[in-house]
Amino acid sequence: MKKKDYFDLYREMVIIRRIEERAAELYQKGKIGGFLHLYIGQEAVCAGIGSVRQPQDRLITAYRDHGWAISSGIDPKFVMAELLGKVDGCSEGKGGSMHMADVEKNFWGGHAIVGAHIPIAAGMALGDVYQGNDDAITICMFGDGATNIGFFHEGLNLSKVWNLPVLWVCENNQYGMGTAVDRASAVSEIRQKAEGYGMQNERIDGMDVMQVREDVARVLDKIRKEGGPYLLEIMTYRYRGHSMGDPERYREKDEVKKWEEEDPIGIFRKHIVEEGVGTEAELDEQDEEAEKIVQEAVDFAEASPEPDDDALFEHIYAEPTPIEYRGYALSQESEGK
Repeated sequence: MKKKDYFDLYREMVIIRRIEERAAELYQKGKIGGFLHLYIGQEAVCAGIGSVRQPQDRLITAYRDHGWAISSGIDPKFVMAELLGKVDGCSEGKGGSMHMADVEKNFWGGHAIVGAHIPIAAGMALGDVYQGNDDAITICMFGDGATNIGFFHEGLNLSKVWNLPVLWVCENNQYGMGTAVDRASAVSEIRQKAEGYGMQNERIDGMDVMQVREDVARVLDKIRKEGGPYLLEIMTYRYRGHSMGDPERYREKDEVKKWEEEDPIGIFRKHIVEEGVGTEAELDEQDEEAEKIVQEAVDFAEASPEPDDDALFEHIYAEPTPIEYRGYALSQESEGK
């Protein structure tokens, strides 16, 4: 990595943190509706993976997706506009917090139903196999809570049966919705669940972005060379509640405080200074630039118009396309008749 790469990665993590903090403020003011799941504390995971993912690699995740949208290359302005439900949002204001996506960047969302995107990831990898995209890997992110439901086991099983190029990544932030991992999972390490399918797996540190980069790059290279699926359990921690309505009665404040001392942004900042890559003053400049970018994103989002009422009826059904049936040119509509 060059000096610019370090600074870009650092600034990206700060932008994600500040976007989430401003989102919390806007939610409390009633400017963001629905659910809001913040990514504060987990920035090293998305920034680290995003920095080593190749353009041909598909990325799909669950509902804690704002950081993933930014690390995938979506402009923070469009992320914030989507949070506010505005027409300039990355999903035209119709998806909100949990449904951000940009297929041109190979970022496939943003899925609200716990674990429902896991079989989709297997399907995307199967599609790449059929199409001969031999160098493409599907990276599928999910939380620890999703590993207790059927979607997870079905997806892993088929990916191993068909030897699909999938990197399954569990962001283990220690808690599901109001429940600690060890109160909901029969095994202490999520990675062990891959053993039942004869799948290679490991657990890595998710608070150090440089460690995430190194480990994920190694595993992606392994999948490209050898094929088949691989499961990574990345240990991280969310500093805020599961969602904005979470009273957080299931964990002690001292525990959160202890984890905050291992802040991923602070760890990376310390690394940059100690390795002589940059100075505190230079990093302060990156902080200021991030603040500016986030403020511009908020201003852009608030100025963006609401979707028209007619937009409610758009993108519900696919537009009819001509097809051929027994030598006759038909549309999908006429075929139905």
